[in-house]
Amino acid sequence: MLFRVQSAAVFGITAYPIWVEVDFESGKKPKFRTVGLPDAAVRESHQRVKAALRNCGFALPSKNITINLAPANLKKEGSAFDLPMAVGILGAAGLVRTRDPASCLFMGELSLDGSVRPVRGALPMASMAREEGIASLVVPEANAPEAAVVEGIRAFPVRNLLEVVALLNGERPWIAHTVDRARLMEVPSSPEADFRDVRGQYQAKRAMEVAVSGGHNVLLVGPPGSGKTMLARRLPTILPPMSFDEAIETTKIHSVAGLISDRGGLISRRPFRAPHHTVSAAGLVGGGAIPRPGEVSLAHNGVLFLDELPEFPRQVLDLLRQPLEDGEVSIARAARTLKFPARFLMAAAMNPCPCGYRGDRQHECSCTPPMIQRYLGRVSGPLLDRIDLHIQVPAVQYREMAGEGEREDSRAVLERILRARQLQRERLGGYGIACNAQLAPRLLRRFCRLDSGGEKLLENAVTRLGLSARAYDRVLRVSRTLADLEGIGEIQPRHVAEAIQYRTLDRRVD
Repeated sequence: MLFRVQSAAVFGITAYPIWVEVDFESGKKPKFRTVGLPDAAVRESHQRVKAALRNCGFALPSKNITINLAPANLKKEGSAFDLPMAVGILGAAGLVRTRDPASCLFMGELSLDGSVRPVRGALPMASMAREEGIASLVVPEANAPEAAVVEGIRAFPVRNLLEVVALLNGERPWIAHTVDRARLMEVPSSPEADFRDVRGQYQAKRAMEVAVSGGHNVLLVGPPGSGKTMLARRLPTILPPMSFDEAIETTKIHSVAGLISDRGGLISRRPFRAPHHTVSAAGLVGGGAIPRPGEVSLAHNGVLFLDELPEFPRQVLDLLRQPLEDGEVSIARAARTLKFPARFLMAAAMNPCPCGYRGDRQHECSCTPPMIQRYLGRVSGPLLDRIDLHIQVPAVQYREMAGEGEREDSRAVLERILRARQLQRERLGGYGIACNAQLAPRLLRRFCRLDSGGEKLLENAVTRLGLSARAYDRVLRVSRTLADLEGIGEIQPRHVAEAIQYRTLDRRVD
């Protein structure tokens, strides 16, 4: 008897429908075969499935069992096919009475005792199910909050194989897991981190405000203890709140990476990722035998913070060029090319020299010019060109540390940022972009026109600093953001002058 069960496979962050077809046939020596381009984890499924069925009290027929995962031209990976395989075997044996098999999608990994364990990619599968007109999902209990986030989908949580059988045979009511999407989007304040905590560093704080207002990448350069990391870790407190669509896209990436907590099905807070400088190339941009998203994709719609930037291997840092330019990562394999979204605000920090005290009034620098050049050379010029703001963060003076003057909190800074972002949405919404950092060259000429004073300033900067064409464009984008922060339609020479000041690493080392 042939029995079909609907399931899904995930490639990148996109899911595709998969039919699990089960057929029995007579044979002298019963065999269990899985076909349809399965990987090692899928080929091992029959051992888990047989043990789970036996330990739940179901006897397998003494026949050859053939399971086909269709379509056969797509590679099947992971353990999510365990549950649909078990349901297919039970259906072929006449032990379950199901409704239309196309009306329900099954996913889940089976333990040997029949328990249903969570799987990766439940949210992409739920999104695909809605697009395919599948309204019901039978999912592991831990994946139910994640799957139920998708509007129009009813996710039925199960803990073990016996519950699935009871559900399909009408011995257990179909009770879908429910979530409050509006409540999931509420982001609680973070009292332990606020811009008010940062003493002094007015120029650096101003630069961080500019960076978030326009979505610009920022590099903080200063001696140890000057507050670079403290500033970067407070960036999430001034980021605009995520929209529901952004939250869904971000959650899909974390779902595929297996980083979703069963306590909540939606990531509503913009991610902040801070990988160590020993991170591998695959860990940073993604990859592996079974491609998984890297740190740049896990930071999508949020912040990627790279502390001690020159300590990262240069070949690893240069892999950032594509995501910084295109907002996505392409991972090529023989069978297909996967793409992971990777549009993030990059914040990086570094010392000005190997000893860390170049330009510090309180400490003497022991580095020679060649040592400084070699140290700065660990970060390639093309990567620096893709960073809009280079900010000097000097050591904090005693009077600033001990002072009790009034300091702006993150809420006040965020209000200005939201006003600037609103102007950008009104200007750029029709072009499918959200902020000034994403302005294409053709749009720069339209929205970043300079008067004669601004043109002269920028011409002098290009001549004296040797700015590249990419750095020239970035100065224009930052100038546009500075004007937006003031609510001004035309870019003024003072905006250009301030934007040029944020290109400190384009100057030669003396």
